[in-house]
Amino acid sequence: MSKFQDLGISQDLMNAISKMGFEEATPIQSQTIPLALENHDVIGQAQTGTGKTAAFGIPLIQKIDVSKDMIQGIVIAPTRELAIQVSEELYKVGSSKRVRVLPIYGGQDISRQIRSLKTKPPHIVVGTPGRLIDHINRKTLRLQNIQTVVLDEADEMLNMGFIEDIESILSEVPAERQTLLFSATMPGPIQRIAERFMRNPQIVKVKSKEVTVPNIQQYYVEVHEKTKFDVLTRLLDIQSPELAIIFGRTKRRVDELSEALNTRGYAAEGIHGDMTQAKRMSVLRQFKEGTIEILVATDVAARGLDISGVTHVYNFDIPQDPESYVHRIGRTGRAGKNGLAMLFVSSREMGQLKNIENTTKRKIDKMKAPTLDEALEGQQKMTIEKLVSTMETGNLSFYKRTAEELLEEHDSVSIIAAALKLMTKEPDSTPVKLTSEPPTIAKDRKPKGKGGYGGGGGYKGGGSGGGNRGDRDRGGRSKGGSGRPAGNSSRRPSRRVGAGSSAKQQ
Repeated sequence: MSKFQDLGISQDLMNAISKMGFEEATPIQSQTIPLALENHDVIGQAQTGTGKTAAFGIPLIQKIDVSKDMIQGIVIAPTRELAIQVSEELYKVGSSKRVRVLPIYGGQDISRQIRSLKTKPPHIVVGTPGRLIDHINRKTLRLQNIQTVVLDEADEMLNMGFIEDIESILSEVPAERQTLLFSATMPGPIQRIAERFMRNPQIVKVKSKEVTVPNIQQYYVEVHEKTKFDVLTRLLDIQSPELAIIFGRTKRRVDELSEALNTRGYAAEGIHGDMTQAKRMSVLRQFKEGTIEILVATDVAARGLDISGVTHVYNFDIPQDPESYVHRIGRTGRAGKNGLAMLFVSSREMGQLKNIENTTKRKIDKMKAPTLDEALEGQQKMTIEKLVSTMETGNLSFYKRTAEELLEEHDSVSIIAAALKLMTKEPDSTPVKLTSEPPTIAKDRKPKGKGGYGGGGGYKGGGSGGGNRGDRDRGGRSKGGSGRPAGNSSRRPSRRVGAGSSAKQQ
């Protein structure tokens, strides 16, 4: 890996990068930053978790002229959560330079966004396609001074039905500009966007072996649908994660799982596409602050989350495609820390496990499902560690007299056993009911026809359309969408609506 100071980065940005604790650049950063600083158009093929935000953010911010009160850069992101995460990262990178960054997305008061755009124009706007279109049509967002455009997670925007929105936005930006496009995969429609809107782009590709971080331990447990939840809670008791994310395939699954976990005494909350933006933000804030220890999420709701301190990722439902697995486990093992990823697999899903291993070029170790006794032993071990730690670090003088009085009336072994019992969270067997999900069967996901991946929503939720794109129902189809293949010839009507219309909310 390269050092950041060797990449041609200015001193004020180096100060901000040092404050953020970054020392060495990741492969995508070390290859992209010099090219972008030389004003090349760049296509970066990389997964979430490889450091791509800094890869485009550092050169984007370095070229901003803070003396000019105008929008000079725009980042287009598929989801609200990713837009917020990217804007926060850009704000940190640009803090020494005092670069103004504004996120705009559906679900937030548009009047407030309009005031922010007018009062003190940001230097960089990070937005979701629907809300960007809305502002363009209202004439509240003018892009005539844009020097750099970033398309983040372009393949996800294709899958969510935003391809025409992207084309509309790019048509509003000056032709003389720099374009940086980042995508985990490069389906046909994304390649055509690149051909049409980019000038001799340099291609930077991070290989799968660089994507699956070696400091993430990966295991799978072969388990029946009926016993999945008990196995999950036993693993939680044994492994005692500080912060964990559990991935479910559907919104119903997320709701039922988070409720069942709370029934068994775990501090858990769920996020998915049917929740209000305010609720989702509240849950994420609680998770970041450690008020809740377990976040249950669908793939789309968790897309782009960059929460430090996630120690464990549990794939309660095996993802529909290998790329999603890489995105999921990338939530842990960040910033050089160790992480652990668990994958639950039924006997009928072993083919999908092989697909994941082939894609990541890494064998996932098998773990035996833990027993109830092992779960209790895990909890006892935690209690003992707490007791020993308290003895070593706590001021016990106030409690010693009471302890001596207890020892006069009871033997020491009984007292310690009672303390262990009192402090140990014994495995809870309260009955819970989860609606069973059909197994995910491995499929050959080759592109079909002219547009991306065919199959009516079999790939990452498939079709375009309404408000809760990508959170799949049982058939793998987006509930809000039409279910047609993303990017095919049957296109939606143009979304360039009049100024008074409201655009899609992401």
